[in-house]
Amino acid sequence: MLGPYDELPVHQTSQPLSVLSNTDPGFDDGYFFGVFSADARTFLYQGLRINPNTDVVGGYVGVMRDGIQRTVRFSRTWRELCDTTVGPYSLRVLKPYRDIHLRLDDNESGLAMDLHWLGSSPAFLEAHHLATNRGRPTTDQSRYAQAGTARGWISIDGERIEVEPGSWYASRDHSWGLYHERPPLAADPRWLPPKQAAGRRRALRFWTLFGAGELSGFYGIHEASDGSQAMMNDTFGTPFEGRLHVGWDREVIDLVAGSHELELVPGTRRLRAGRVHLIAADGGKWTQEVEPVGPPWVTATIGYQAGSWRDGGSMRTYHGPGVSLEWDEFDFAEQPLDHTMYDGTEYKGLHGKEYLSRITTTAPDGRQWVGAGHTELFLDGPFAPLGLT
Repeated sequence: MLGPYDELPVHQTSQPLSVLSNTDPGFDDGYFFGVFSADARTFLYQGLRINPNTDVVGGYVGVMRDGIQRTVRFSRTWRELCDTTVGPYSLRVLKPYRDIHLRLDDNESGLAMDLHWLGSSPAFLEAHHLATNRGRPTTDQSRYAQAGTARGWISIDGERIEVEPGSWYASRDHSWGLYHERPPLAADPRWLPPKQAAGRRRALRFWTLFGAGELSGFYGIHEASDGSQAMMNDTFGTPFEGRLHVGWDREVIDLVAGSHELELVPGTRRLRAGRVHLIAADGGKWTQEVEPVGPPWVTATIGYQAGSWRDGGSMRTYHGPGVSLEWDEFDFAEQPLDHTMYDGTEYKGLHGKEYLSRITTTAPDGRQWVGAGHTELFLDGPFAPLGLT
């Protein structure tokens, strides 16, 4: 079957682009976009992912404001229309890495938008993500991250929020390949040998995309339970990587090391404040102060996990003919919390992991920028540096 992308000289196999060389239902390709303002205390998150081996394209748009999180999800079969449009949602790349038009027309959720996502600095291709179990790749994925700004508007129940560069910043990533297995499209473990011990387990992921006037950047830190950084057989794997930019390419600062001083809300795994120390390739020492603005938003509602859709499925599964659309709203102001998914799965003591942060960056020469960032903090299992058991 030919699609519009077959017009372009981008083929990687002898088949049309709609036919994959990998038949795993976990193979997908898609985007995440964040648009946020620390001053407005608002984080808009959205994404679109194509699962060719289940013939499904699905996505979501949501807003977190002061703990109230509303999300609309949408899905349809993919090959009927090989296009980045699903019902009221559309994504158009007007100028690669520079200008991406994101639109959600009026729909039953009361949430709509018309935004241009604008790149502030070149995209950063992260180290290839590879994890295996008993010789089989369980993650085999490429991903790039990019900082940006945005222009346009967001509407919530008729309230129009104007979005302009300067007070609004943006994040994005684009990833493709095999990601880790997610039920319900995952083998039942009772029919398989026990998983091999993975060796060193990741206990911390501290990942940030940020902007502050002319300064923007990305970095990711991954550590084992003792706080050490080393390669791991893990979805993310890489101990540290990152880059800062002043302007698009006026000043490029390659980062070679990073460490952190994190303060948690007592009795929780929720970030209260953080200081990050970044070492550049030239030996320069950069510092960031990270201050969360409001509670983190919770990924359980966006569609990746089993039970995030009302029928018990996920973004990867079929929800019926035509365009399927549904939405919900939750009060996540108090965290941790207990949350029940639509398939009955209960999460006790759930923390959001995605923060809107006010970020202050200080350069080695004393220059300082204040802006906003998208900060991920995963704390999984024991983590000795923070006294977590």
